[in-house]
Amino acid sequence: MQALEPTDHQGSVTWLGRVPHRDRRAVDGAAIDVMPLNFGGMEGEFHADVTRPSCSRVIKQHPKGTEIANVRQISIVSKEELAVIAERIGLDALDPAWLGASIVIEGIPDFSHVPPSARLQGPDGVTLVIDMQNLPCQLPALKIEEERGAAGKRFKAAAEGLRGVTAWVERPGTLRIGQRMRLHLPVQRAWSPD
Repeated sequence: MQALEPTDHQGSVTWLGRVPHRDRRAVDGAAIDVMPLNFGGMEGEFHADVTRPSCSRVIKQHPKGTEIANVRQISIVSKEELAVIAERIGLDALDPAWLGASIVIEGIPDFSHVPPSARLQGPDGVTLVIDMQNLPCQLPALKIEEERGAAGKRFKAAAEGLRGVTAWVERPGTLRIGQRMRLHLPVQRAWSPD
């Protein structure tokens, strides 16, 4: 039996980016045209590597700084959900670089709630495994505030449930703007402890 099923849902890659470093508190991303990915993510990107030190997101599982597998190599956000966040904070648009996004995808509804372990697969076979929803944090808020003033203060609340997902590379390949990625979902039912 297959563990994952391809769906008819496909999204178009509308933006690619990288965070080359983090030497200050605010996110400082940059747009790119092509994203070559290996098992550690994109070489030279702040979040790339096969392992990473644990952070506040997993502090209840691992003391801060513990070396763990890096399932946060890539940050994927939805073009549609970015538009909702921008509207909520009073902006015409929200630059994905301000969020430290790696990929902006268009056309997959309710994207931030795609289940963990789902896959996005590109035309050359490049495959990203969705780890979990990316929670809104203060770093993008600081960058938005730096660029657009008070709108940054509204970011965390406005982005709740719309911040996209984190992912890791299951199969290396290359992503380009305009490519389509097919969504593959786990076949298991939702967990129901009752």
